Amino acid sequence: MHQYLKAVGFDNVRTRKDLKEIMEEVRAEYGHQTIVSYKPGEDFCEIRKEYGQCIGVAICGELDEYENFEPSYYFPYFLGSGISTYAEIAVERRIEKEQYVGMCEDSRIGISLIFTLQNGIEYMRERQAGFVSAEVTTSVTLAGLALSGTVLLPVIKDEQKQKSEQEASDNRKMLLNAARNGDQTAIETLTLDDIDIYSQVSRRLAREDVFSIVDTYFMPYGVECDLYSIMGEILAVRKRKNISTGVELYQMKLNVNELQFDVCVPAAEVMGEPEIGRRFKATVWLQGYINF
Repeated sequence: MHQYLKAVGFDNVRTRKDLKEIMEEVRAEYGHQTIVSYKPGEDFCEIRKEYGQCIGVAICGELDEYENFEPSYYFPYFLGSGISTYAEIAVERRIEKEQYVGMCEDSRIGISLIFTLQNGIEYMRERQAGFVSAEVTTSVTLAGLALSGTVLLPVIKDEQKQKSEQEASDNRKMLLNAARNGDQTAIETLTLDDIDIYSQVSRRLAREDVFSIVDTYFMPYGVECDLYSIMGEILAVRKRKNISTGVELYQMKLNVNELQFDVCVPAAEVMGEPEIGRRFKATVWLQGYINF
């Protein structure tokens, strides 16, 4: 069973029987269905049932010529808001099933972002129609599902320090873009900057806590390509409920290295009280919706 069902409020799924009941409920009461031509005599179908605002469970599978639906896989989803990034996105099919992952590079993060595609069936339809290829430049709305998290107090900064950090960030983004284009001087400058930052951090760690030095971060976590360890500033927070289980959830908009996206986490699994201006630290399963 999917580990991140708990992130959308299903903390009562402990056996295969519990999971089967949810799957049957989705199949009987789905609110959205998308079908795309798949193979001769077969279509690929996705059905979704919402269990609260912006959260739900999707089941994907094959639909034969007699309208018999054969489930292939399922996943919980959380729909984010706004535009997280605008970039060239590469889309690849997973090896074992008809599910897609997206990858893009954002200079604000400094790493390649890999996410599970929420609207993979829509991508299949657009590709078959010839409107998109394996690489497309467009906007993406990112969202993260977390099983637990911790709220931290913000780092106090004066106006001068904020201005100086913004200038340094803008300068680093320019250098990263130049380095990707093969600029040797930019590559050398970034290397020297990294050595300098490492030296400064090492000295400060001897007398300061790491979370007073690091304001936000976005790092790959474990061996799964779409899992990330993050910490970001809370820009907005709201409490929602899973209408089936009654489990309360926090849905937060975060600013992580200037990248904004939403995160959904069970309220009972959050240590601390989320408020605007504070920071939230968690491990998230990153999902993305490509805006075709």
